[in-house]
Amino acid sequence: MKHILACLLFGISALAFCGGTTSSVKPAKSIIEIWVWGGPSQIDTFDPKPAAPKEYNGGYKAISTNVPGIEISEFLPKLAKHADKFSIIRSMTHGTNAHETATYLMQTGRWPGGGVTFPAIGAVIAMEKSKDYHGTLPPYIALVINKGRFSENGFLPECYRPLATGGNPTAARFQVDGFVSPGNLSPERIAGRRNLMEQLDRMGHEAPGIRVLQEFDAAGKDAYAVMEGEDVKAFDLTLEPPEMRDRYGRNFLGQAMLIARRLVQAGVPYITINCPGWDSHKKHFETMKQKTAEMDQAFAALLEDLSEKGLLDSTLVWWSGEFGRSPKIDWQEPWLGGRNHHGKVFSTVVAGAGFKGGLVVGESDEFASAPVKRPVTPANLLWSLYELAGVDPSKPLPNPKGLDVPILPLEGEQGKLIELYRDPNYKP
Repeated sequence: MKHILACLLFGISALAFCGGTTSSVKPAKSIIEIWVWGGPSQIDTFDPKPAAPKEYNGGYKAISTNVPGIEISEFLPKLAKHADKFSIIRSMTHGTNAHETATYLMQTGRWPGGGVTFPAIGAVIAMEKSKDYHGTLPPYIALVINKGRFSENGFLPECYRPLATGGNPTAARFQVDGFVSPGNLSPERIAGRRNLMEQLDRMGHEAPGIRVLQEFDAAGKDAYAVMEGEDVKAFDLTLEPPEMRDRYGRNFLGQAMLIARRLVQAGVPYITINCPGWDSHKKHFETMKQKTAEMDQAFAALLEDLSEKGLLDSTLVWWSGEFGRSPKIDWQEPWLGGRNHHGKVFSTVVAGAGFKGGLVVGESDEFASAPVKRPVTPANLLWSLYELAGVDPSKPLPNPKGLDVPILPLEGEQGKLIELYRDPNYKP
């Protein structure tokens, strides 16, 4: 409940400077970020190199998709059937191989330094969308853990920090830390305890009108609204048909993706699915076969499900890690067929809410080691995400030091993903 209380104690209003995009596409209501934590291999996902020697592609092949001319890795057969719903950026680049720096770059569009920690896109979207968001759940939710590389709300108040749900999505009942009934208490017993607490609250009865007590009571009411309201049902996967849960995959990632779709239906502005385990320095292909199988099923199901429910046009989806993996496989001890960090070029996928599907932006060389066409920086990508969410990334970002800084560095606009905007009347 600290997110709710933080906003009250800081006296924060929406702080929403919501400006329209330069496109006439209706702004996205929600964003789903699929954060492939550790750095997925570009060659073994969305930028295969079947003509390269085996020491680069491992002997694995590319497969056709439902969009003529676009191929992806043979590890992603289900996503290949939905390539018309997403577009691939094959020339993402920032040049750093450090997890912390690369994560900060991809989330903020800025290099670290200067004694200031800027907020990640999720925190800024949460702040900007708060004016129009009336749900009882926090506006920024992470399934099920935070990234942990830096404080994602940066210098913004704690109420814009992501709520990490904790819990296990594959459990019989998904327990969200702090948002479900404690233990095995029934709703009746919780109501009884609440009534008793209110009867014993002598200070609240005898000292009415004290602002801090009013704020405390308001925070408590908001907390109970979360626990007892309709929005919390977004986490209850028992309300989904068993076949839908099977469709996403009865594993941690698949069920987290299904919860993300339910959170979109609840109106949550920003949802992050943090997917650890992709830092494949050792025995890379053993890791890839497991990870890509789960990702392929879950990501394909999410895109198909959002599309069937009419939600893809109002939901932005982006898939990325902090960087890619080294093109040449390291077969020496102790790596035994591993790939290392590679920030010079990697792949990102975008879909929904103003992004066209079935396109490829940029190109890497024959080994996926460097961009050779249309390099895209983190600021370029984030600029487009902000615009399609209805947020002007050039406007001032409120901060406690009174700095005159925009949401994103202005050079981000110069390379924004114009070719992916669906609006035929869009002009840069």
